[in-house]
Amino acid sequence: MILHEKTGLFNKPINKVINKKIKPNFDSIILFMKQRIAQIAIVVKDYDEAIEFYCKKLNFSLVEDTILTPEKRWVIVQPPGSNGCGLLLAKAANKEQELSIGNQTGGRVFMFLFTDDFDRDYTNMLNNNIEFVRPPEEHAYGKVAVFKDLYGNLWDFIEPNEKNSLF
Repeated sequence: MILHEKTGLFNKPINKVINKKIKPNFDSIILFMKQRIAQIAIVVKDYDEAIEFYCKKLNFSLVEDTILTPEKRWVIVQPPGSNGCGLLLAKAANKEQELSIGNQTGGRVFMFLFTDDFDRDYTNMLNNNIEFVRPPEEHAYGKVAVFKDLYGNLWDFIEPNEKNSLF
């Protein structure tokens, strides 16, 4: 870490200014701020079918399912063993939102699901009829395959290797 002499903020040495025209407003920065991404919303057609998929087929845990209004629920699921970011299952509320179901990233991989045992979980996913669109491959960072969720969103399923462990 490097202490910036004018601002008193710590920066990692690898951080570089890409566009010198953008100048941060240091008056509004809180020193040593702690943040995290708590949930990522995924637009679904139906709460219950999405819960069924994530919890029965991918073995996620149902963290919360709270009724907010007759039409809206606060539903969070997480992968087994996770205590970090969860998926907020958000039911499409209008036609525009319905158009994004299954294509939230324009056909790119949307989520990255890490595992500590690729073969165990891959076999379990195949047994649960998860559709893989790219077979397992070894890469510099580990073993990966790509699957579709119940609506067609693409997920990388990865077991990072020891050299590049991101777990």
